[in-house]
Amino acid sequence: MFLQRTIRQRVSVEGIGLHTGKPAKLTFCPAPEGTGIYFVRRDLPGAPAISTAANCVTATTMATTLGGEAFSVSTVEHCLSTVAALRIDNLFIELDGPEIPIGDGSAMPFLEAILSAGLAEQNEPRKYAYITQPIFMGDQDKHAYVSPYNGLRITATIEFPHPKIGHQTFDIDITEQSFTREIARARTFGFMKDVEVMRARGLALGGSLENAVVLDHAEILNPEGVRWENEFVRHKVLDALGDLVTLGMPVMGHLVLHKAGHDLMNRLVRKIVDSPDRYRHIELGADIPGTHMDSLTPTILAR
Repeated sequence: MFLQRTIRQRVSVEGIGLHTGKPAKLTFCPAPEGTGIYFVRRDLPGAPAISTAANCVTATTMATTLGGEAFSVSTVEHCLSTVAALRIDNLFIELDGPEIPIGDGSAMPFLEAILSAGLAEQNEPRKYAYITQPIFMGDQDKHAYVSPYNGLRITATIEFPHPKIGHQTFDIDITEQSFTREIARARTFGFMKDVEVMRARGLALGGSLENAVVLDHAEILNPEGVRWENEFVRHKVLDALGDLVTLGMPVMGHLVLHKAGHDLMNRLVRKIVDSPDRYRHIELGADIPGTHMDSLTPTILAR
């Protein structure tokens, strides 16, 4: 909790890409302290890398896309949610092609891979963005804001005019344990009418009932149904947690989302970056008692 983390050894996740439907492989690799999180295309000349910083986000329609001069990578939020929940600070995420494996549409394949590789504490202290005043983005209908909290808490509300979704709210303190138990298995979801439009454009060719919850105008098409009655809003929490990685450091605050997607999350993260008077960089001293974030008193550092 107090020191930066990476992983002990390389570990890979293989599957298919959501859009191309072709084989895709991702490899998590240890990185030195102070590195941050980077995606690396090992199949391209020079193995170009791209940061997960908010200013590298180039698209937020249906997923979060990071883009640079050499390449872009989409649907990064599922694997990054695991990075955030496990408080991994330094990591190279190698790709052998343009897409991340979609897995079953949740974060579980990435969580299982990283846990099998093991976590390694490093020598440098971790720095948090400790929210001291509320930061708001959006309007009355759709908004996202973060307020002071000694830990990381997410409260999400969604509203869809569909009989199987409707109004759902989920509130959770994010820890490694709660993420594993309550969030990681929540799958992405979509509507058949949207899938048909995307496939007509040559997208979502790898999408299926094996890697998403799909709904028609009235029913859930997956024969096994949902994993929780509110799996839809749980996945929104998963997505938001992944998008928080683009801040560049873990957050201590209460994130509240109302009908908020990737676009609002990216705009909120950028606003946090631009609001240095509303948060502090902090370290948590190893001499502070307690094992839970909400029992810790932060040490305020100079910005």
